[in-house]
Amino acid sequence: MNMSRTSRPRERLVVIGGDAAGMSAASQARRLKGPDELEIVAFERGHFSSFSACGIPYWVGGDVATRDELIARTPEEHRARGIDLRMRTEVTEIDVAGGRVRARNVDSGAEAWTSYDKLVIATGARPVRPDLPGADSPGVHGVQTLDDGQALLDALATAKGRRAVVVGAGYIGVEMAEAMINRGYEVTVVNRGSEPMSTLDPDMGRLVHRAMEGLGITMVNDAEVTKILTDDDGGIRAVGTQDAEYPADVVVLGIGVRPETALARAAGLPLGDHGGLLTDLAMRVRGHENIWAGGDCVEVLDLVSGSERHIPLGTHANKHGQVVGTNVGGGYATFPGVVGTAVSKVCDLEIARTGLREKDARRAGLRYETVTIESTSRAGYYPNAALMTVKMLAERRTGRLLGVQIVGREGAAKRVDIAAVALTARMTVEEMTALDLGYAPPFSPVWDPILVAARKATAAVRRNAG
Repeated sequence: MNMSRTSRPRERLVVIGGDAAGMSAASQARRLKGPDELEIVAFERGHFSSFSACGIPYWVGGDVATRDELIARTPEEHRARGIDLRMRTEVTEIDVAGGRVRARNVDSGAEAWTSYDKLVIATGARPVRPDLPGADSPGVHGVQTLDDGQALLDALATAKGRRAVVVGAGYIGVEMAEAMINRGYEVTVVNRGSEPMSTLDPDMGRLVHRAMEGLGITMVNDAEVTKILTDDDGGIRAVGTQDAEYPADVVVLGIGVRPETALARAAGLPLGDHGGLLTDLAMRVRGHENIWAGGDCVEVLDLVSGSERHIPLGTHANKHGQVVGTNVGGGYATFPGVVGTAVSKVCDLEIARTGLREKDARRAGLRYETVTIESTSRAGYYPNAALMTVKMLAERRTGRLLGVQIVGREGAAKRVDIAAVALTARMTVEEMTALDLGYAPPFSPVWDPILVAARKATAAVRRNAG
């Protein structure tokens, strides 16, 4: 009898999490090693695999027509590629010493242990849900998974009125405010900060504030939600702060997310200051030879400040997965870090940032110069040229670029990519002024807004060189 056909594969890879990082890792490992060399078992507690969480606000708002458009690869497609993806199965324990995980079928409750030779943790992040009276009411919605998005759409279809309150004004908050506007709701955003978009400096956040109010959104800043009020039948009635109540038929949480690392913490794996798993450049969990992690559950190196940060973005998660899968599959790859680039929009207002804010630079012990300029997306004489504001931070004395923030209309957000490349290359603002950027009147003024800001920042650095 030929035992090679029936014996267990030499190694087993277990993946916890069936979305971007986890399934990218599994797929890349499968490309490098066939089923005879590597068995891959993946666990996902939800109903969907490999979906775009970033697209949920646009599905809810109607820009994306159907849920299935957000799914990159179904469980059946993964299985056809030799990955044993077990849906509706939640890992409840990691036994590091024993090299195994315990998983529970969400529907039946059945539990079983699965051994591993290599483990990938890609448990993602969870929405921040405030510990307040009424916060667990059925009409209060987070938007982290496709199940969350479907639940919100179902609630909108049966809501008694057309009033929505969004709690929080970060990326998720402003995107969900737009989604509610698109659905014809009267929208109030309650924000604990002085201005929306705390990922920007307050002066740039103020521009977002004015634009949101211009779109008919009621902005309530410097307000802490203290309770969510319900009717006798449990339906949402209002969101309360210390000073006021804001009527609501639906409440959307846009406070942000935290790394989902309860499993890792219980297993004694190393976590950082933000609660995310700590890895080396190969995305291997520090101190553990056969455990890797990636996606929204990890912290990453900020290449500008040199500190660890938690930045939950699908772009990073997919890159992490590629790196992890390559290393698990016997190759070699690293993830060096990030500069903190992100873009968003609320209706026609585009918002972008990369690098450090002023408070980030101060926290890192950096002295800096800051400049703010106004320019246009196209040559001023070309039709539909739109205004944009660019803020730039440069290190005092050296002139090294530290950060850029942009708020404007069409053509504003993706200009931040120029700054992201310059940050990665550790360019000075003076070096940036010589960048050979594309020019034609329909696309840019003769001096692109990024270059105008770099010139002004160069002058500020020279002026204060002493």
